[in-house]
Amino acid sequence: MKKLTYILFFILFCFSRIVLAAQNNNNPIIDSLQNQLNKQMEDSVRCDVLIELSKQLSQTGNYNQAEEYATKVLEITNKKNLQKRKGFAYIIIGASNYFQGNYAKAIENYTKALKIYEELDDKKGIASSLNNIGGIYLEQKDYNQALKVYLKSLDIKKQINDKKGIAMSYHNMANIYYFKENYAKSLEYNKQSLEIREELGSQSGIALSLNNIGSIYAKQGEYTTAITYFNKSLKIDEEAGNKQGVASSLRNLADIYFHQKNTKKALEYGKKAMNIANEIGVAIETRDVSKLLVEIYKETQQHKEALIMFDLYIKTRDSILSEENQKEVIRQEYKYNYDKKAAADSVANAKANEIRDAQIAQQNAELKAKRNQQLALFGGLALVLVFAGFMFNRFKITQKQKLEIELAHQQLEEKNEEIIASIRYAKRIQDALLTSQKYIERNINRLKNQTN
Repeated sequence: MKKLTYILFFILFCFSRIVLAAQNNNNPIIDSLQNQLNKQMEDSVRCDVLIELSKQLSQTGNYNQAEEYATKVLEITNKKNLQKRKGFAYIIIGASNYFQGNYAKAIENYTKALKIYEELDDKKGIASSLNNIGGIYLEQKDYNQALKVYLKSLDIKKQINDKKGIAMSYHNMANIYYFKENYAKSLEYNKQSLEIREELGSQSGIALSLNNIGSIYAKQGEYTTAITYFNKSLKIDEEAGNKQGVASSLRNLADIYFHQKNTKKALEYGKKAMNIANEIGVAIETRDVSKLLVEIYKETQQHKEALIMFDLYIKTRDSILSEENQKEVIRQEYKYNYDKKAAADSVANAKANEIRDAQIAQQNAELKAKRNQQLALFGGLALVLVFAGFMFNRFKITQKQKLEIELAHQQLEEKNEEIIASIRYAKRIQDALLTSQKYIERNINRLKNQTN
């Protein structure tokens, strides 16, 4: 009994793993990423795992799950400074909104991502956001605005040599010319896109390009060639587990079989496409498949089913082209342009303030320099005056000393003159005395001579 229990448990375990694998489109990468989330890791690493998981789920058409994981990224990035990862999460959530036909929410999230990438100056992120916004304009049939945005995105991708992004831009521009019925131009861009994708080995991208090229040949009535391209695309998407791609190829094949009057095969492929579209919740596929099924059911006299499909088509189409969606697209566009202008004005004002502050600072510096010059001048003048005062004082002292010297000199000269006069007077006396002595001596000598 215990052995039987273990066997039943093992069978149930295996069945649960099979179901899980089926849900994840037998994608081992998704399984591995989900297992990684059970481990302890830093917030930045966890965000990277969640983002990669969201990308893988988006590529397989599981947009609800992709959005769920992307929302977890936002929960982390709102607490941490992980802006680039936050921008990518907004893109994934926007893509989920887009494929479900909620363009109002889609463009809101795409615009949030765009603002983040512009603040980071992340050109790849900016180009990706613009590309996604262009897709909304395309679905709203605003082809001119879509082309304008796509060209802006393409220009950035060429600047950074983002080949995968360039291929996507060519793909999107091909869609514009397809809807404008310029099939030659559409085919040209699709082939350019396919060439790059084959060079990169991008299977999902190759499938997209093949599908688009098949649609062009189908529009031109070249059904055999179109079927070849659709089957190639279908095979790649089935192997990759890309449900949306599978649904798209099945719908396109159903459309060709319908035009070839093979209603049985058209209905078979149409139903398969509708089942997948309902499963993955992609509004665009639901709209296109339901529209085709209306025609097939009418052709096969299944009026009740045709009415059901017609009702589904109208609801889905009106949801996609709703006034609310269109208003929100316009509102977000104006809001984005306004915010950008406000930011530019803010930058301009900041620059003007910087210039004004610089000018004021320069004027203050000049005034300060002039003030310093004046102070230096006044200081120098004061020093000159002090020095002049000192010199004047010295001059006065010198003059006084000179006068005193001159007076002393004069007094000395007077003394000298007095002395000289005295000497002269004495000399005259002496001379007078000497003269008398000589006279006496002569007389004595004379008397002596007389005596003898």
